[in-house]
Amino acid sequence: MKPGPRRSISQADIVDAAFEIFEEKGGDAVSIRGVAARLGLTPTAMYTYFTSKNALQRAMVEQVFSGLDLAAASDPSAPWRTRVQRLAADLRARFAEHQGAIVLVASGPLDGRHALTFGETLLEGFTGEGMPLADAARATAAVRAFVLGAITLDAAAAGTDAEAADAPAPLWTEATQHPLTEAAAVLAGPDPFAANLDRLLDGLGLTPAATLPPVE
Repeated sequence: MKPGPRRSISQADIVDAAFEIFEEKGGDAVSIRGVAARLGLTPTAMYTYFTSKNALQRAMVEQVFSGLDLAAASDPSAPWRTRVQRLAADLRARFAEHQGAIVLVASGPLDGRHALTFGETLLEGFTGEGMPLADAARATAAVRAFVLGAITLDAAAAGTDAEAADAPAPLWTEATQHPLTEAAAVLAGPDPFAANLDRLLDGLGLTPAATLPPVE
């Protein structure tokens, strides 16, 4: 029996299939064999594209970063602080499209082309504000850590909400043992991301938000 015509598969096809499996079954289900089966390939054929599961996971992270609007972040007509806010919100939105994908960040260093370009954009902006490169590097690391940390909390909250929706009503309640934590959560509001980023940017010495136009 002659084999059928060879199917043309790209790395993007493989990453898309990996995300389908990830969103259906979770990160543990993403494997070279699983993705190969989804695409009708042999595991050996998959290894010509990605040499390991880790390499595939890092490509998935790269795909998330590839959706960022870095051109807008480099637009000199907008104040740098506004551009940082938009870039941070954009990265958060990209990860929100793939709930839980933040766990993939731990699959390896953020050294893919798109992830590095994200960092380079931040460095260019901070040095453009007159920061020495060493200070710009620390500012870039702080913003990246803040955004990825916020995304991690978003994913954890989404998982908690889903579990709570399926859980039976408690038989009793206990008086809170963490009154300050609960009060702080109320004061922070339902989504303190933008306000917390503002505080970080204040600490980095950027022009106060009150003098800038609002972020759309």
